[in-house]
Amino acid sequence: MKRKGIFILLLALTTVSIFAQKYAFVDTEYILNNIPSYKAAEEELDRVSVQYENEVKALYDEIDKLYRDYQAEKVLLTEEMKSKREEEIINNEREAKKLQNDYFGQEGLLFKKREELIKPIQDEVYTAVKEIANENGYAVVFDSSSGPSMFYTNPRYDISDEVLQRLGYKD
Repeated sequence: MKRKGIFILLLALTTVSIFAQKYAFVDTEYILNNIPSYKAAEEELDRVSVQYENEVKALYDEIDKLYRDYQAEKVLLTEEMKSKREEEIINNEREAKKLQNDYFGQEGLLFKKREELIKPIQDEVYTAVKEIANENGYAVVFDSSSGPSMFYTNPRYDISDEVLQRLGYKD
C-alpha cells in the first residue's frame, strides 16, 4: 500500500513536469560490479567476516563444551563448585555476545571496515553521476538496482555505462 502511494506521488510529480524535466537512471549494482576495486573490497569484507564468524563460533563452541562438561559432572560437584562453573559459563556467554556485537553490531568492526573500503567507491560513483546529470540537464537520476520502484525503464536513458566510462572503467 505504501509503495502504491509513493508510486502515485511520483507519477503525479512526473506528469506535472514531464515536458520540463529530463530523467535518467543508473544501475549502481551493475556499476559497482564493474569496478575492480569494489570487487576486491567485497572479497576483503567477506574474508574479514568469515574470520570474525570463526572467532565467535569458536567461543560459542567452547561455551557449549563447558556446559556439556558441567551437565556431565553436575551430580559430583558441590554447590559452591556448581555455582562457580555456572558463573564461568555465563561470563563466557557475555564475552561471546560482546565480541559478536563488537564485530557485527551497528557500529561494529565489520561496519567500520565496510565504510572504510566501500564508501570511497560509492562517493566516486555518486560524484560521476552528479557530474553527468549536471552536464546533460537531468533533473532526476533514478537507481534501478535499489528495488522495484519503477515499472518500466527505457534502456535509452540508462547512463550506467557512461558513469563507468567517466570513472575510467570502460572505453
